[in-house]
Amino acid sequence: MSNIISDLSLLFQRLTWLSFLDLILVTSIFYGLLQMLKDTKAMVLLRGVILLLLFLTILTTLVNLPAFNWIIKTSLPALLLAIPVIFAPEIRRGLERIGRAGTLFSIKPGKDQFEMQKTIQAVVSAATRLAGKKHGALIILQRNDNLREYIQTGVQLNAAVTAELLLQIFYPNTPLHDGAVIIVENELRAGACVLPLSASGILNRTPDRQMGLRHRASLGISELTDAIAVVVSEETGNISISHAGRMIRKLDSDRLENILNAFYRPERLTKISNNPFERFLGIFRGDKDDES
Repeated sequence: MSNIISDLSLLFQRLTWLSFLDLILVTSIFYGLLQMLKDTKAMVLLRGVILLLLFLTILTTLVNLPAFNWIIKTSLPALLLAIPVIFAPEIRRGLERIGRAGTLFSIKPGKDQFEMQKTIQAVVSAATRLAGKKHGALIILQRNDNLREYIQTGVQLNAAVTAELLLQIFYPNTPLHDGAVIIVENELRAGACVLPLSASGILNRTPDRQMGLRHRASLGISELTDAIAVVVSEETGNISISHAGRMIRKLDSDRLENILNAFYRPERLTKISNNPFERFLGIFRGDKDDES
């Protein structure tokens, strides 16, 4: 015990502010990587790789196996080169989050607040009425990240956002009821849009299996962009909202409206616009943006 204490004291004596900064940087990198892999299938792969490396290290250390050791040492560089291929989706998603730091000043506080309020009320009214009839719906509200590539997959509408129009679009068996509608700057830009499905395993761990492609698409678009997705379940009539790879379920009309208003509060937009460092920190932690 005394040897351990002496070793620790010697370690702290050699610790300088540069060493401390070095430790913080390394810890931050590993924390950011783990945050990017959180709730994804890659986390299972990562655990498998770590367990395999531990097993091989212990085996090669305790037992003298020259041929086996040679194979392990030869194949290890190939394994390191394979890591970017195995974790390609997660690496891409992480780089896209970092790239959003370039849009720190793109939100204009106070812009068209009255029109945005009308849009939110139309979305809430439509979602509530669709939920009562158990008509499935997927409504996407664009924020900073441009959704042009997803808009191009659907039918161009360029119409004013009204509850009646949303109800008509998502009425069963109509031409546009499959897919998502995308709202850009208080305008319903397109319908029947195709969205990417979620790459995470969040929905696979839910206690009920009532969430299908609409919910997976809402999570998918929220993982790749900063858009807000409102989902109405066709099976249960429940209303959900997705943002930053997270989903809040079983919302009533009042809570849905409060959450949407929280995303577009003038004081919140001013805070984001004037504090880019805080916005940048939110990239790695998947900032919930007042959604809880």
